Amino acid sequence: MTAALKEHILKHIQISDEHLEEFCNAFTFQKIIKKEFLLKEGEHCKFEGFVINGCFKVYHSDQKGTEQILYFAIEDWWITDVDSFTTLKPSQLNIQALENSEVLLISKADKEALYQKIPEIEKLFRIMSQKTLIALQRRIIENLSKTADQRYVDFITKYPQIAGRLTNIQIGAYLGISHEFVSRIRRKIVTKN
Repeated sequence: MTAALKEHILKHIQISDEHLEEFCNAFTFQKIIKKEFLLKEGEHCKFEGFVINGCFKVYHSDQKGTEQILYFAIEDWWITDVDSFTTLKPSQLNIQALENSEVLLISKADKEALYQKIPEIEKLFRIMSQKTLIALQRRIIENLSKTADQRYVDFITKYPQIAGRLTNIQIGAYLGISHEFVSRIRRKIVTKN
């Protein structure tokens, strides 16, 4: 079950086989069925997860119950509520499986212990945090400076392996537009082509 995680880690850092094995052994395997929650708003996020198979949405619901999707996570991606996991405060997010999925989960205590024991692990998560911040910064800039049409085209171009697995409602919740508007954009693109 840890082969994909090992492959992922080796893309980012150099680490001995012994330390790699020790790190991967700290994870627990969990199957999540479609529509099941890995985390619900108000709970404490006690894990960071690595997606082996499947697709998740990480979202917040506003006061009207409208979903605002922060990101999707598919194979070879990480999922967590960084705020809740780090500060130990109740989560403001939900993490829900959009497909039958499999994840590897590590606890905060295990992760912190491995930071002390295996310095390469801290480097791995520093690199991943930097990449996450870069992606977040780019997304904010795009949301502020691009039209909904441009954001949609950018999304399906940048994430074709995700876009085909989602409904118009889910894509709209990620882009901050209605699913009807996503349908209009799709029709407009088809008409152009």
